[in-house]
Amino acid sequence: MGKINIVQGDITEQKVDAIVNAANNHLLLGTGVAGAIRIKGGPAIQEECNQKAPIPIGGAVETTAGNLKAKFVIHAATMGMDFKTSPKIIAKATMSSLKKAEELNLKTIAFPALGTGMGGFPVEECAKIMVYGANKFLAENKSIEEVRFVLFDQKSCEVFKKEFENLK
Repeated sequence: MGKINIVQGDITEQKVDAIVNAANNHLLLGTGVAGAIRIKGGPAIQEECNQKAPIPIGGAVETTAGNLKAKFVIHAATMGMDFKTSPKIIAKATMSSLKKAEELNLKTIAFPALGTGMGGFPVEECAKIMVYGANKFLAENKSIEEVRFVLFDQKSCEVFKKEFENLK
């Protein structure tokens, strides 16, 4: 079974097969994680997003990672243009991202806390949904070797680590 790792850091600096972007369904790279991906990854990512958008809310699509250390960016649509999200959407976007990584034969994937930025979703609830979903996926699918949660701030990192400990 693959492993789950939780680290504090900058998702755009992760050397993994794919990083996940908490996207809107029109794949417009604005602020937060998406903005950092746009700035550090370069214009090729947004250009490819423009060709693939819109996608269903809860869905996921891959693009190049441009200048990032990752090979791909998986854009998980955690909200529409109203910037609203829900537990169901976050769970679906997490699963869609993991399935997309499996489809691409990727071994490592890094997630931010989906929906907690522009979506305003509580980190505690997000951690429960995402950690449980990743653990369940890894138990049922053998292709992914590591799911890494990369949290920008220490508080969010501690919340995810606590939720992971609760699984054991």
